[in-house]
Amino acid sequence: MRLREIAERLGLAVAAQGRGLDTEVTGGYCSDLLSDVMAHAREGNVWITIQTHQNVIAVGSLTAVAGVVITGGFAPEPETLAKAEREGLTLLQTREGSFETAGRIHALLCRHL
Repeated sequence: MRLREIAERLGLAVAAQGRGLDTEVTGGYCSDLLSDVMAHAREGNVWITIQTHQNVIAVGSLTAVAGVVITGGFAPEPETLAKAEREGLTLLQTREGSFETAGRIHALLCRHL
């Protein structure tokens, strides 16, 4: 399933286009602890978090996630958006909480298998 389909079906707003919404999503990871994400997120995962600062882009790029979904109505800082565009990482936003977002993405990915 591509990131675009997840964004459309869940009504996620695109905050930064990055590499694009045609990136294939292989799974998901939900965490707000950057070291946890570095240790456990996998290439192609969509990362769900409330974090909005620039370090999100560094960790997202390092782990080669398909994109980052910022939940809870939090908005990325302007510096974060600029860094996401420079590094090609797609940022999505939703007002829903991480629990609900993770559940909905999991359900979509399970139906897609």
